[in-house]
Amino acid sequence: MEPITVTADAEEFTCNAYLVVGDATTLVDAGTMPGVDEVIADALDDAGVDGLDRLVVTHQHRDHVGELDAVVDRFDPRVLAYADHPRRDVALQDGDEVLVGGEACEVVHTPGHADDHVSLVGEERCYSGDVVVYNDGAFDDGSFGRTDMAGQSRERLIESLHAILDRMPDSVEAMFPGHGDVYRAADGPDTVREVIERATERAERREPKYPDE
Repeated sequence: MEPITVTADAEEFTCNAYLVVGDATTLVDAGTMPGVDEVIADALDDAGVDGLDRLVVTHQHRDHVGELDAVVDRFDPRVLAYADHPRRDVALQDGDEVLVGGEACEVVHTPGHADDHVSLVGEERCYSGDVVVYNDGAFDDGSFGRTDMAGQSRERLIESLHAILDRMPDSVEAMFPGHGDVYRAADGPDTVREVIERATERAERREPKYPDE
């Protein structure tokens, strides 16, 4: 089943939170949209699924975890995260395998935008969080996470982009980023790998992502 963006109708700033129904029904990030638990409940009901098995946190910036407590209180999923969190059940490590819906995904530690950032790479899908997105106002066809705030590092982010490229099979057909649009190779001119390579080349120029700021 295709991932559902449960924060699609948000009226305030939030990340994309993805509900993936399957053998291990999974929410990737929780976002900050009030009432997201209601959207999740309706989607689970429509899919004929009893509950939410797990919540995977790509990183703990507020726009990704603001509604985590509400989701956990309602559905009691196992919470998987790289860094410590009061609600964490499983500590993720680089190289772990996590079932997202029905797809086995490798956990790739991808710091730079956030020290605890992880991406999830499967055979068909990549959940890239904020390390790489398709469009975000800076670039429309492959962009990299911002690294201009305290604790962030462009150099580490570039290393993370290369880590994704090194460990991502060519069979990946879609990228589900933390912001902007989902990118599906079937709908565009590029493969997912080409999109990430373009984002990497832009990051490697070391130029400000938002030059007017």
